[in-house]
Amino acid sequence: MSETPPNEPADFDTMARDIAEVPAVEVIVTVAVNLMSAAAVKLGLTEEGDQYKDLDEARKLVHALAGLLDAGATEISSFHAAPLRDGLKSLQLAFREASVVPDEPGQGPGEKYTGAVFG
Repeated sequence: MSETPPNEPADFDTMARDIAEVPAVEVIVTVAVNLMSAAAVKLGLTEEGDQYKDLDEARKLVHALAGLLDAGATEISSFHAAPLRDGLKSLQLAFREASVVPDEPGQGPGEKYTGAVFG
């Protein structure tokens, strides 16, 4: 996408053309990776560890990721969906481990879409 200097207004026509060139699969995968990255940070899985840990925020991100993958899996092919589902499961397991009071099986973040996740 085009870089707009901070003091100039955004050129929305250019931005729209830039976005129009990106395939839908790439947009869906990029959003999923961003959700995964944000969830990992909120789960304390980064080098900073617990500094940014917030399980309430992590729950929302993992749930949104699961919903996106559930809705988009048929659109992005198993080539893209399989590693994203693996990442989702890893985040769900990390959430379960990080919780002081774990959710009942099937009640964890995103398990509405994936079914119960067990280690």
